[in-house]
Amino acid sequence: MPSAHTALLVIDVQPDFMPGGALACHQGHDIVPGIQSLLQARRYSHVVASQDWHPPQHVSFASQHDGGEPFKQIELYGQPQTLWPDHCVQHTPGAQLHPDVDWSAVDMILRKGADSRVDSYSAFRNNHDPNGARPSTGLAGWLRDRGVTEVHMCGLARDVCVLWSAQDARALGLDVTLLWPLTRPVSPDTDNATRHACNAAGIHIESSPTPP
Repeated sequence: MPSAHTALLVIDVQPDFMPGGALACHQGHDIVPGIQSLLQARRYSHVVASQDWHPPQHVSFASQHDGGEPFKQIELYGQPQTLWPDHCVQHTPGAQLHPDVDWSAVDMILRKGADSRVDSYSAFRNNHDPNGARPSTGLAGWLRDRGVTEVHMCGLARDVCVLWSAQDARALGLDVTLLWPLTRPVSPDTDNATRHACNAAGIHIESSPTPP
């Protein structure tokens, strides 16, 4: 049973990231029943769900760039930026938290990516802004105020938003466990790189969806 100092972070479990969605993750729908079971068990004292929440003209959308194509890499504010299909546009069905999950156990919903100029993979910090900074989302302070020292993570996508969130959490001094069976990548070709990045950052990978 996770301690009172452990929080569960459920990253971007939204229809647009499911098969048939605007930015489908590989087998993304497979994690929904497990996340539903984990939330129903109410094993965590603190639960946060993040939600991609983009305006229609978001800078990460390929449609906003002349000649832009989904998954093409460009430079933005001096950093590499992947161009994505339009996804999780505010107030659209694809941007809602997944309807097959009972979210009543969630203490806080963190909407990210709402600034049209800045992408936001991590639940803790936005991507680089025009000034070269990565502003905080406020999640670190929210967890700190509740005495949280460890986070368990699940959700989508394993190789992007989940990984960036886990890396930022470690950089902030939190112990981090990635619940691997309750995550899926945009592409399974990235799994080895994701494992390597987790090991390099000191992120624990849990092979069971319900760690002791």
